[in-house]
Amino acid sequence: MESLLSVGFDNISSRDSSKIRKGLRQIEGLLAQVCLSQPSSRSPHKRKSSHLSSKQPNSPKKLGELKSDPAFREFFRIQEGFQWNVASRLVSTLERLMGMGNPSQTDLLIVSTLDLLQGVLLLHPPSRCLFNREIHMNLLLDLLDSFNPPAVQSQAVLVLVAALLDCPRNIRTFENVDGLLTVTSLFRSRDTAKDVRMKTLEFLYFYLMQETPIMHAGSAPNTAVLQRSPSKIDNGFAGHARTHSGDSGGDMMDVDEDERETRTMSEKQRMLGQYLNNVAELVQDLEESAPFGVPQA
Repeated sequence: MESLLSVGFDNISSRDSSKIRKGLRQIEGLLAQVCLSQPSSRSPHKRKSSHLSSKQPNSPKKLGELKSDPAFREFFRIQEGFQWNVASRLVSTLERLMGMGNPSQTDLLIVSTLDLLQGVLLLHPPSRCLFNREIHMNLLLDLLDSFNPPAVQSQAVLVLVAALLDCPRNIRTFENVDGLLTVTSLFRSRDTAKDVRMKTLEFLYFYLMQETPIMHAGSAPNTAVLQRSPSKIDNGFAGHARTHSGDSGGDMMDVDEDERETRTMSEKQRMLGQYLNNVAELVQDLEESAPFGVPQA
């Protein structure tokens, strides 16, 4: 598994679009092997069964099976260290793509990178600690800028949800870097595409939910070597809209900090009310309909 990741990491570290695309596909293929069950057949007619199985799509593994699946356990294990942590490499790839210019070529690569990042954050929750840092949170907010295409904005919202899920400390970082202002501005803008506006509305419902931290910072990957110099960060965003990234220094992430700092729905309602007028209606709808399947207290 390490050798496959090594090849993929080498490719996505390039500034060549074709190599980055190849590397993303290699990483996607590895994740598919981890998450999908291979079709099996016990038919004695090997030629016939192999022909049928080639047309049969692989089925996703059940969540209950993953914890005992050797491939998933090995993937989870190597994600604990920086060297093989996929999320940190994808974040670096996003930074590089945003500085490459020529959006007609890089936008699709950005969407693909965000798609993979969303999946990795769901597969390996400790990797969400990357977004404790303002520089990484600002990276996602930059992608919500109105100058970026709807496909990039939509996928960035989905990654933002995955980054904040069950991570109150990340939510506080999101609030501290004016994330609410960014999301609500996108929601209210007349230029925002319909599907993007719908995703931002869903995000606001998600944000208002009661916070229940379940992550343990001690199991986060070793991110001490993620420290970057401000000069390298500031020079890397010439090709895409950039309004947030680089506003803060490259402070090292303290993965041992307590994550029990939570806010109630009422507190978040007051904060969101600074930017939207109909927050009370959102809260009422959230309490009555439980759109995420979890009744709110």
